[in-house]
Amino acid sequence: MKNELLAQKLKELRKAHSYTQDDVAAALGVVRQTYSHYETGARTPNTETLYKLAGLYNISVEDLIQLTMYVDRDIHFDAPAPTQSGKELTEFLMYSNDPVIQKKYSSFSYSEKEILYYFGKLTENDQQELIEFAKIKARKKQ
Repeated sequence: MKNELLAQKLKELRKAHSYTQDDVAAALGVVRQTYSHYETGARTPNTETLYKLAGLYNISVEDLIQLTMYVDRDIHFDAPAPTQSGKELTEFLMYSNDPVIQKKYSSFSYSEKEILYYFGKLTENDQQELIEFAKIKARKKQ
């Protein structure tokens, strides 16, 4: 992937969605200067950042990487509403990228962090049911 093509696409996508660099940087959990470097081609986003960008613009990572999307500045479309799974992914990524969470759960795997995130969204009753279910599953593995 060529940095200048990706940089151009990121800038086009941001402008097409009427976002500022500050808006996108905040969604990615980086400072504006870091995001600015993505748009100038000075830096290339890592895999996790590419997923976040794809989620932000409601496109596939493949479209973002292969630069197959054409943005015509003269035609304006209403952006599709983000899917529930896209919203969940964004919320989870924001949660898992929180420096406090990263420090607190630094030794945890991605799956463990994901379980904790969704567990925290459950009611107390549902949490208890899930704990009982996990106990049953663990006993079957022994």
